[in-house]
Parts: sequence; C-alpha cells; structure tokens
Amino acid sequence: DVRGAAANIITSLVNRNGSLTSAFKDFSSHPEISLLKELCFGTCRWFYLLEYLLNQLLSSPLRKKEVEIKCLLLVGLYQLRELSIPQHAIINETVQSAVALKKPWAKGLINAVLRNYQRRASELDASIGKAGPQISLSCAEWLKEEVTSAWPLKWKEILDHNNQRPPLTLRVNLGKKSRQDVLVLLLKNKIEAVPGKLAHSAIYLKRPMPADEIPGLQEGWVSIQDEASQIVPDILQLSPQQSVLDACAAPGGKTCGILESEHSLARMLSLDSSSSRLERVAENLKRLQLKSTLIAGDARNPREWWDGQVFDRILLDAPCSATGVIRRHPDLKILRTSDEVTALEKIQSEILNSLWPCLREDGLLLYTTCSILPRENNLQIERFVESTNNAKYEGIVADWGVECGYGRQLLAGLSDGPDGFFYSLLRKV
Repeated sequence: DVRGAAANIITSLVNRNGSLTSAFKDFSSHPEISLLKELCFGTCRWFYLLEYLLNQLLSSPLRKKEVEIKCLLLVGLYQLRELSIPQHAIINETVQSAVALKKPWAKGLINAVLRNYQRRASELDASIGKAGPQISLSCAEWLKEEVTSAWPLKWKEILDHNNQRPPLTLRVNLGKKSRQDVLVLLLKNKIEAVPGKLAHSAIYLKRPMPADEIPGLQEGWVSIQDEASQIVPDILQLSPQQSVLDACAAPGGKTCGILESEHSLARMLSLDSSSSRLERVAENLKRLQLKSTLIAGDARNPREWWDGQVFDRILLDAPCSATGVIRRHPDLKILRTSDEVTALEKIQSEILNSLWPCLREDGLLLYTTCSILPRENNLQIERFVESTNNAKYEGIVADWGVECGYGRQLLAGLSDGPDGFFYSLLRKV
C-alpha cells in the first residue's frame, strides 16, 4: 500500500529515525516507487503548512501515539493540494491505507477530515497567508529565524526556493566530449537541456529522468552533479604533478571532477570516514576510468591515515547542516535542529585544524559546505584565520554569489540554478 508506506516513512522521520535516502533503500523494488517518492518528498516539503491545515480540520488534537494516522492525513492533504489524481480516488485510497497500517478504526476520521478539506479548501488556503511565513513557506521556526538574521533582504526568496523542485544537472567530462557535443546528443534523444551559467561543464535538463536513461552516462561522457560543485576544480587552481587530498570525499563527484579537470596530478587521495560510502567513490571512478587512492579514515585524526607527505591542494567539503540543499532533501525540514548545527560547527573546526598541518607551505585549502548559515561558513573561517597565524584568506574573484568577507556564498536558485553552497580559499603562508 503506497500511501501507508509513505505514512510509515514520514512517521520514521518525525520520530527521528533515518532519512528519506535510507528509507527508500527498503522500497527500491516497490511497484509504485515513483508515487511513493512523490508523496514522501512533497509531504516533507510542505510539512509545516500541511500540519497547520490538519490542525484547522481536526475538532480535537490526535493523541501523540497516533503519529502514523497524523502522517497519513498529511499525505492525504498533500495529494488533494498538489497532485492531479482524481480527488475521490485520493480519499478512497487514503482511507483504505488505515487498514494497511492496522488502524481500521481511523477510516471514518480520515474520510471526514479529507472531505472537510474538500469543502473548505478555498477558505483554508486564504488563511495560510495570515498564519505567518513559517506556515506559508513551510519552515521550522529556528531555521526561519537564522535565515532571516543572516539574509535580511533575501530570506523570503531563500525559503521559497527551498520549496522548489530541484534541477537535474550534468557535468560534462570535457576530456572526452565538449559541452556542445553533449547538448547535441541530448537534442537527438529529444531531451531538452540548457547550458549552465557558472561552470563551463554544466548542463541543466529541463525535466528530471532516471539516471540509467541519460545518454552518455555509462560511457563516462557525463555525470550527475550540481553546478555549485562543478566550480570547485577551477577555484583550486590545479596544475600538473600536484598532490591533492579530497577530504570527506564520498560519493566522489568532486574527486572525479578534479581528476577530469587535471589529468596529470602526481597524487590524488580520497578520504572518507565511511567505508561503505567509499564504495560509491570507487564505482564513479571505475565508470569514468579515473584513479584515486581511497582511504577510510577520520579527517580529524590524520595520524590514522596520513603518511606525512604534505599536499599541494586540499579540498575540505565539510559535514554541515545541508541548508543549501533542502530542495533536494526536504526531509531536512523535519530532521535538522539548531543544536545539531552547533555540534556540526565543532566538527568543522576540528577537521580544519587537523588538516592544516597536512598542507604544504604556499599550498591552498578550499573549504566548502552546502550550507547557507554564516556560523558554519564565514564565521567559521573568520575564527580559524584569526587563530591560525599561517593561514591567509585568498579572495575568490568571480561574478557569481555573494562576497562574505571570508568566502563566497551561492544561494539556492530556481529550477535552472545551482544549490546553496559556500566556498573559502585559504593559503598557508
């Protein structure tokens, strides 16, 4: 039962168990996997707004232990608001899902609530605008406050873009094909696409499609990677015979992008704390016929894995709140907390300080996150530079993003724009 499965997955998120990515692994062979993903992504994307509507529709609050029924009702409301399935079918199927959840007593309640929404849809939709931006933009209160404080002129735009469907972006392997070659190939296959504006390797598909149907993917001509990440090799200022470390490397997009950009590196090392995630790096390297040394280890403890040979370039794509990629991972709206971001700040600082001795004098370290929060980005780098006497911030000369003092910030775009991403380039003096 696809709606019951969606309710179970959303319940797990509310109970802080797993993520959408981990949940979908258990449903990979589900006959309605596309609809399941649509229900889960959409309900997460609009969770706070749907929760508000449900509270208006219930005569009395549901008991806390009935979280599965609450989540099933949210899934039902999402369908009525956003999907083109006939409304009588949505209501009937959602009501029957109560049986799949072993809650047959809830069938009458679900039927009543969803039909009540049908009758009152116009009135309730009109009330959303008066309920405040946390509801209309469907955002956790803590995140709304942080984004408003950090980006007082752009906060509404940022929170609105979090609710957009993300683009599918390709990185062209320019050593094998030109971007124009790939655009022509896509056109021949009747796939609409446009070139990116920031990276000369980026192509945006007008409509998402399964990875195994993308022309040139298996041949290694293209890879799936957001345009924000494709800028990384240029910022690193790569040259032949350099030694490069990609810390926190999985799933390997940036490692592969670096190797495609500079074919004559003396050494490429890809580090990640997770052996299983490094398998993804290995798969990508094999498909693209590229080579890197893969090491499972903690970036905070180089003694575990470092041989003492300093690197010319280090890429630190630090663990972060991922607040710049909420449109790709809307479950973050439910899962992420302010306290978790505070814990991540500490980890980021520890990794920065631990990796710095691994960089040669006059070498460059590029610190990146997919966060839009200054405490993980500009303020993090400011603290590091002020406390490290041989660290110097190198300005990134570019006509994109926002200059922040200690880095450049991209904010998540619309369907033809990059993810939210921060870059700071540091030189060891």
